[in-house]
Amino acid sequence: MNSTLEDVVKTEVTSIGLELFELRLGGSKGRPVLDVRVDRTDGEKVTVDDCAKASRAIEARLDADGFGDKRYVLEVSSPGVERPLRNAADWRKFVGRAAVVTSRVPGDAAGRRTDEIEIVAVEGDAGQEEVVVRSERGDERRFPLSAVEKARLAFNWKR
Repeated sequence: MNSTLEDVVKTEVTSIGLELFELRLGGSKGRPVLDVRVDRTDGEKVTVDDCAKASRAIEARLDADGFGDKRYVLEVSSPGVERPLRNAADWRKFVGRAAVVTSRVPGDAAGRRTDEIEIVAVEGDAGQEEVVVRSERGDERRFPLSAVEKARLAFNWKR
């Protein structure tokens, strides 16, 4: 991805008090599609107004820069209710919440596994974090955050 494009989008969303969660560039050369996901820095949920403000700010900058000959599609949204957990800060932010985690823990008899768990805690120093999780049965286990292949919040319709 063009780091300049990412820098432009990041600058615009930061200027209105949001953070860039993810940027994907798709579509075609003649009609690029920018899928922008924003998050709030205050921990509150992203609103439709937040997305609209971000869209206006990004669009104004892209148009001024002549991006895609102004023939692009811009989609701005939140990370969603099943948002990915990308780093230790995300895990810490959602302690107490349910998540679906695929991990490969060395020495674990199950090897690679996917579980729905509750995030109990994140412990340790940067780069050496361990997560403590609780299964639906109430069993707790601990493993290095580096063993997580992918993780996302779980949305349960029953709750």
